[in-house]
Amino acid sequence: MNEELKGKSSDAFLTRGCCRAPRVYNPKDKIYQHQCCKLDATNWLNNLENPSDQTKLKIAEVRFKNDHKDFFTYTDELELKEGEIVAVEAAAGHDIGIVTLTGEVVEIQMKRKRFHVKPEEMRKIYRHAKLSDVEKWVSAIEIEENALRKTRELIYDLRLEMKLNDVQFQGDKTKAIFYYTADDRVDFRELIKKMAEEFRIRIEMRQIGMRQESAKLGGIGSCGRELCCSSWMAEFQSVSTTVAKIQQLSPNPQKLAGLCGKLKCCLNYEYDSYADAIKEFPDDRTVLKTKKGDAMHQKSDVFKGLMWYAYLNDRNNLMAIPIDKVKEIADLNRKNQYPEKLEDFAFMKETQVSEVSSSILEGDLNRFDKPRKNKKNNKN
Repeated sequence: MNEELKGKSSDAFLTRGCCRAPRVYNPKDKIYQHQCCKLDATNWLNNLENPSDQTKLKIAEVRFKNDHKDFFTYTDELELKEGEIVAVEAAAGHDIGIVTLTGEVVEIQMKRKRFHVKPEEMRKIYRHAKLSDVEKWVSAIEIEENALRKTRELIYDLRLEMKLNDVQFQGDKTKAIFYYTADDRVDFRELIKKMAEEFRIRIEMRQIGMRQESAKLGGIGSCGRELCCSSWMAEFQSVSTTVAKIQQLSPNPQKLAGLCGKLKCCLNYEYDSYADAIKEFPDDRTVLKTKKGDAMHQKSDVFKGLMWYAYLNDRNNLMAIPIDKVKEIADLNRKNQYPEKLEDFAFMKETQVSEVSSSILEGDLNRFDKPRKNKKNNKN
């Protein structure tokens, strides 16, 4: 490989999963390194040798830019290793990708991602990338940043209500996919004309959602770790405000929303545990009546089995009542019997210094549950 290609910085290839610039292939070279790309996968069946089955279709997982991965078939003549650069079939022409998984673990990965495509409909891996393939691929990567900047200028000039997120050039430099987000449908016919004149390639505009944007671009969450959607999550699951309420979280959109502006995906992680634990709790709408006064539920500590109550005329003084005691008082109330005071059953007490209006916060949080318009990908 020529000296110019050898000396290139590896920064341009990090989004493709390369830790260093491509160079002359050496079979003994350790090409693939973990944690050098998004959605990294570990082949934990790498050392397992299964009996060879000549009739079994060989499938490999190949990654492209950012979170873009796909599965391809290949013939017995090809011996693929993780980290190798290969030429694969595309809708028109060919693309260049990096092998991320081979062998038996690929089938497990396909099941995890719910990849259901008939073998005869799957695209193929043509060959190991040649020097000319890699050089063209490198030149395509180098112009992506400029194409992104230039297209954003065109969008601004045409006053289009859309946000351009990313661009991915095909490995043979004949097509480019531009990813964007928008609240409504966008008429970008004039934009397509100007882009075709500027770049002299086929253009495809692909609309993605806010969560897909975060997964594609990546970032650091409020927990200090890399975003789950850009590091390991294969698919998104819906997150509702009910999940936050069951976990007794403060209805504050600023704390519950992720970088995408939607409810954090991690709210689903502990939901099942909370849902099981809260089954033992009595109805939080139950009013506990005592001779000192009526008390309303304020909050709950799910895993400690405590429910916090406060008198209607003294909302700032909270008392933690074990759930068995709450049930006991409720049973007495149904028999028209009233304890002397709630303090006799309190496990602990707490003084609430300042009271925040939860109705305002809940009003803001309800925007996450608003029905969203169905959006279809715009492709040209």
